[in-house]
This record gives sequence, structure tokens and C-alpha cells, in this order.
Amino acid sequence: MKYLLIILSMLTITFPASADEIIKTQASKHGFQDTQSRLEAVLKEKGLTVFAKIDHAEGAQKIGMKMQPATVTIFGNPKGGTPFMMVSPESAIDFPLKALVWEDAAGRVFMSYNTVTAIIARHNINGLDELANKLDGLQATIAKAATE
Repeated sequence: MKYLLIILSMLTITFPASADEIIKTQASKHGFQDTQSRLEAVLKEKGLTVFAKIDHAEGAQKIGMKMQPATVTIFGNPKGGTPFMMVSPESAIDFPLKALVWEDAAGRVFMSYNTVTAIIARHNINGLDELANKLDGLQATIAKAATE
């Protein structure tokens, strides 16, 4: 019985977070370009740095393929990500934060992002839950401003 309890407790520890906890997706009331512009405006308003934008549709076009608009915006502030990277240098693969504005085949526009709480779970980072929750709240605020 003791071994069964140990095995069960190990299984509960190793189950990954659900997709809803890892990636948040919010429908936009705006078109693709408006949503992307609103995202960039709110990032600037919040004092965050946009490090890069990756236009996947443009990349597809360069190789003769056509895809719906999809742009990843990489953004952040060293005050937000550095504490996590100090605990787990590997977490730098997930920082700075990213937001994806994308359009589906029906023309609906969405914004998706990875939650920081999922990132810290992925890298087994302990002791920074309060900061992770704060950043998740910031990302939710950004998504709402960009999409509503």
C-alpha cells in the first residue's frame, strides 16, 4: 500500500498542466491588423519593450506558401523575467514573453500567450508564484486591451 501511495503521488506530480493553463487564447473583436496594432500600443503604454515581431505569413509567402496572418510579438522587461532565469537558467528559452495574434480560416482573429505559471511549472521554479501570478494578470490585461 505504501508503494502504491508513492507511485500515485509521483504520477500527480508529473502530469502536465492542461492546455487551458498553458496557453490562453482570447477572441478579438477587431481585425488582424487592428488587434496587432492595439497589442503594440498597450505594450508601449505599459512600458514594456518589444524586442521582435515575427510575421509567419510573410515567411510562408517567401517560400511560395500562403497562410492566414499570424504574428508573434516578443516583449518584456528584465524586472519580470530575470528572477525566473536566475532560479532556472533554462527558463530563458521561454523569456521574454510572447503574444501571438492570428487569424483562422474563417477570418476570426485571436490572441494567444503562454501563462507564466505554466512556464515556471515547466522549469520547476519555486518561490516566485506571486510574481508569476502578477505577470499572468498583466498578460490578461494586455490581451483584453488588444482584443476588446
